[in-house]
Amino acid sequence: MESQSPQRQKRSQRDYSLAFKLQVVAEVEKGELTYKQAQKKYGIQGRSTVLVWMRKHSILDWKELPSMSQKNTPEQRIKELESLLSKEKEKVHVLNVAIDIA
Repeated sequence: MESQSPQRQKRSQRDYSLAFKLQVVAEVEKGELTYKQAQKKYGIQGRSTVLVWMRKHSILDWKELPSMSQKNTPEQRIKELESLLSKEKEKVHVLNVAIDIA
């Protein structure tokens, strides 16, 4: 006998209307759903489909948001800040020397 499991129809991004895409994007932007929850709620099959919609149709700048993997550890942040402090100290020294010469 054949199994009676329902077959999922493959869909492409072109199968979704612009209004539907904008509705999903708006729900994610408002914080009502995460993009993964939106995928499940609306049966969107592609793993990155909602993210692509967010990049195209969102009023937020999703291209500039840092990803979770790019966050620095406190030690890395301390090293970064120490480096910046060192550079600023050098600038101050150069400017003080220039002032003394003038």
